[in-house]
Amino acid sequence: GNLSYFISATVAGRYLDEPDVVIALTDPPIIGLSAHLAARHFNVPLMVSFRDIFPEINQTLKGVDSALVDRLLHEISCFLVRKSSRVIALGETMRQKLIAHKAADPGKTIVIPDWADCRAIRPRPKRNAFSQAHGLTHAFVVMHSGNMGLSQGLETLLEAAARLQSFSDIQFVLIGEGVKKQDLMAQAQHLGLRNVQFLPHQPKAMLPNSFATADVFIVSLQRGLAGYIVPSKLYGILAAGRPYVAAVEPACEVRAITRQYRCGLSVEPGDAQGLAEAITTLYQHRSLTQQLGRNARRAAIAFDRQQHVRAYYNLLCGDVTTPSLAA
Repeated sequence: GNLSYFISATVAGRYLDEPDVVIALTDPPIIGLSAHLAARHFNVPLMVSFRDIFPEINQTLKGVDSALVDRLLHEISCFLVRKSSRVIALGETMRQKLIAHKAADPGKTIVIPDWADCRAIRPRPKRNAFSQAHGLTHAFVVMHSGNMGLSQGLETLLEAAARLQSFSDIQFVLIGEGVKKQDLMAQAQHLGLRNVQFLPHQPKAMLPNSFATADVFIVSLQRGLAGYIVPSKLYGILAAGRPYVAAVEPACEVRAITRQYRCGLSVEPGDAQGLAEAITTLYQHRSLTQQLGRNARRAAIAFDRQQHVRAYYNLLCGDVTTPSLAA
């Protein structure tokens, strides 16, 4: 489990070739402590790249909240923020949460978003090996691709599918695995949904074709999670040049990208009727759907892997050569 991983990582950290800087991610949440110990051992700067913020995620999701664990995770997050020469957030909302709730120094807290490889994932024809294998070539495909966990609120997507059963050529395709998959499959069966397919996680080589099969993607995040999680799958969708419906709160980074680049439609989390109406709009207005897709690809260039890897490179070079940060 997480504890054995933490112990082995801590031990291994002492036997590294001497680093110039140590970067910690935040999943699992305690792994940053191993990074702190390694940084202290070698007397080099520590940076923490927050992928998500605990314990607030646990507090929002039903069934995973524990007062003792939450307190511990909060203290760990605050400790790592204090010890870091740089705190990296995935978006501006996350940056503000770290400043407000973890006492991060605004001057040391920066934004480097997630990215997509725009050379590996690019707009492709809908007619391909994946769409043909699953009988989706001629359907209007509404796709969720990725984790089916507690944070996405995918029950709402199935409720929207139930409202759109009269459209025989609209197909909902949910690709991936996760703790909620069995519950979602049971919900679809209970609702008698003939317009929903569940498919397994796809190998990376298949992603360009599976993404090209979609006419519209769904990007969803439960209410209360904006800034604590950033749905990183958005960037692959942008690279594929496909529009999406963002079922997220107004403060969520996804909404900001949607507004700035006009590459999707937005609805409130949990609003099945609003989601169904947005899907219907894209189904009925294909020229809009195509324009949003072209805008999505343009947005992807701003989140290309090369650009944000360069941001990390510049950050590391800058910080490693700044003596005050190695103190």
